[in-house]
Amino acid sequence: MILEEVVANDQGKDGRTCLPGPTPNSVRASDGRVVTVPEGWVFLPPGDAGLTRRVKAAGDHWVVQEKVGRRMFYRGVWASSATIDRIRAELEAERSTEGYAKRKEAASRRREVDQAGYVEDFHGAVLAFLAFHPGHADLADRLARAVTEHATPVGSGTVSRTERIPVEQRAEAAVIAWMRHRTTGYDGMAIPTVKGKRREVRRMLARRSQELLQRYRRGEPVGVDCPLKKALVPRAGAG
Repeated sequence: MILEEVVANDQGKDGRTCLPGPTPNSVRASDGRVVTVPEGWVFLPPGDAGLTRRVKAAGDHWVVQEKVGRRMFYRGVWASSATIDRIRAELEAERSTEGYAKRKEAASRRREVDQAGYVEDFHGAVLAFLAFHPGHADLADRLARAVTEHATPVGSGTVSRTERIPVEQRAEAAVIAWMRHRTTGYDGMAIPTVKGKRREVRRMLARRSQELLQRYRRGEPVGVDCPLKKALVPRAGAG
């Protein structure tokens, strides 16, 4: 049975996407059928994006992904051992040159500049979303810094790293997520494993967070027992 009959073609002419199989040398097609990988193929786990990219561009390969919850995670790629070995050797030769080292250093500096700029833009978007009354400006600044420090690191996996929505929406989502974990009992809640229940709880907590934020926007006096104030109290020993 040829590959096209058992694995969905989601990657173009030479690439197929599948799920992990029940054994180390198998994959599961989109229709559930188990397929043994071709002889002479090996599994290339994630970790070297350059190598993976070239292997996928070189010809036949099977991309393995796995859905966990609502998210799809990349697990690696199956391809010819000879292809992987050849491309790995080519890459090692390229990466040993002085020119490659200089390009890598320049790229690293560009990423640092881009990241610094994004952090600044995100912090500004958070402050704009908060829009606290001037009387609560200090708390707004501390909250914006806390949310930004949590949400913006590269690889954090938070909503702030997605480019699918405007930065203003990312800032709002990051604030509400931070408050859910830091100002409510969400992390300790025993939520029934009923479809839609966790989403319902999160919406309810989001409304509470928005109501609390509105008090600060209106400039109302807020007592020291406010969960937001408590969450932003500097911890002992913090720099």
